[in-house]
Amino acid sequence: MSDVEADDEFQDAQESLPQLASMDLDTAIMEAKRAMHCFFNNDFNQARKILEPWADSSMYHSLGASVFAFLEAILTLEQKHIEKASEMLKQCMSVCSKHRKHTTITQNIGKMVKKINYDTYTNEEVHAELCYAESLLLKSMLTFVEDETLVSFVKAGLKIRTCFLSYKECMTILKNRKWGNDIHKVHFESGVRMGIGAFNLMISLLPARIIKLLEFIGFSGDKEYGLAELEAGYNERRGLRQILCVMTLLSYNLIVTFVLTHSDGDLEWCERVLEQELSLYPNGVWFLFFKGRLELTRGNFEECIDWYIKSWKSQNAWPQFHHLCYWELMWTHCSMQQWNKAVMYATMLAEESNWSRTMYLYQKAAILIMQKPSIWSEEKQMIDNLMVQAPTYKQRIAGKSLPMEKFIVKRTERYFAQKKNLIVPIFELMYVWNLFRIIGKRQDLILNIFKRIEEEEKQLKSMKNDFQADNEALLMLLKGACLRQMQHPLQAQECLQRVLQLEKSVKEDTYLFPYATVELALLAQDQGDTQLAIGFLEDAKKNYTGYLLESRLHFRIHSELMILNGKKINNYTKNDHRLETAITANSVIIAGPSADDSIEIKT
Repeated sequence: MSDVEADDEFQDAQESLPQLASMDLDTAIMEAKRAMHCFFNNDFNQARKILEPWADSSMYHSLGASVFAFLEAILTLEQKHIEKASEMLKQCMSVCSKHRKHTTITQNIGKMVKKINYDTYTNEEVHAELCYAESLLLKSMLTFVEDETLVSFVKAGLKIRTCFLSYKECMTILKNRKWGNDIHKVHFESGVRMGIGAFNLMISLLPARIIKLLEFIGFSGDKEYGLAELEAGYNERRGLRQILCVMTLLSYNLIVTFVLTHSDGDLEWCERVLEQELSLYPNGVWFLFFKGRLELTRGNFEECIDWYIKSWKSQNAWPQFHHLCYWELMWTHCSMQQWNKAVMYATMLAEESNWSRTMYLYQKAAILIMQKPSIWSEEKQMIDNLMVQAPTYKQRIAGKSLPMEKFIVKRTERYFAQKKNLIVPIFELMYVWNLFRIIGKRQDLILNIFKRIEEEEKQLKSMKNDFQADNEALLMLLKGACLRQMQHPLQAQECLQRVLQLEKSVKEDTYLFPYATVELALLAQDQGDTQLAIGFLEDAKKNYTGYLLESRLHFRIHSELMILNGKKINNYTKNDHRLETAITANSVIIAGPSADDSIEIKT
């Protein structure tokens, strides 16, 4: 089960089964499905009522209730909810352990030399292995926010490794066990495919050097395999965790790909799936949200606003869900330069959400700056106050600052160092959040941003200060990014090369150079020059270090190199095939710069 299934329906089960002294596996799975159905229909209280009465004895009820508590803890980040989730997950792991196959030390040693006969496992025992792996994963994830010390960070990492190995064993069980009951296999398979698929998919997104380390200690990160496993879990519609495969794939295609890569997800697949899910859950907060996200990624900004508001208004039981919609609505209105509405949502986030007050306060200030308030206005005073407050809420996890918060603290310092001024700060944030590639699907909006940048460029020339080169480099990067989206490659290249020319003059904003180099790589890719694009990406990866938001860029570099190197391999394979064909036909092909330029010479 997952975050999304946990909280929905618990009393119903008690009403329907008041006399049961124990809970059998089939009934537990049925109740878990009912709870999940309630959850996705926004009936969170009913889901909770279904799950809680059996949470201390039934593994599926315990897991569901734990997921609900986990989700509440993550959304609120309040200590009382974190502690409750931690206790419930401990209880869940204990319940699962009671149902797992018990082995002696001798039997454990025997595993190393003799193949395990999984046919001796009961249905309850194999499902207990899976539920244990899922609860262990949630517990390890909770550890990151429960205790922010380095020791806890390491412990959480070890738990995740144990969890991954448990999933691998579950996959072995799935493949090798003789299943007497098909439906038990279906439910088990949906969970195994979701876990293995999600692990492979997420690990595949990490930079190459981290993947090598993780593979050395037993992880695997194959994106195509991960997607295939998740799709297999989705296609088996009877599976208990089928809907969680849907949620994972929607999150990947509509959010992860747009933040951490420069490629679109499978939007056609998302449209088909959302049509199905919204027919089942027409008021479901999650699917309404994802529908809004789908419209945003297509450049349909007005439509996405309607869907986000529907999602927000669909329930009030968990106001924390509202914050996801506020976040999206704020950036949507920023993209359209509708500053008053953007400020409204930024204010709501700053007042209601605990996720990152440093980020929320700065975002509000950055939006207000875009309105160019007069020096004596209330708005100007508010900006000053927000810039003072934002750094005071900076968080540390395992002794380290969050990268985006660290970036923002530097920006607040620059604000005061520049006589209480910043250059297009919200456009800068939109760029590092990778929003320009979405806005580029609406030429009217990207043109409006370009015009505003040109206005700032003119003003900058008449206002000299100590950070002149930093500000010019920022404007040139943003201008070049706009021009690339507007399909003016030569002008874009000129702006981006100007950024690199300013390297010796820039005082602080060294992050601009690797980001500009990656933008040049994307420009080369747009022009079909794969080799040049790879060269720029390798330069960005190897020639720059220690700059702000470095990890974020490395994620994108890694994903782009995977795509481009894949294309290069495919081209080599295609050329090899053509050469073999030509030799067979008693001819030789001399390849030109591209396949279309090839010259065929008969021998």
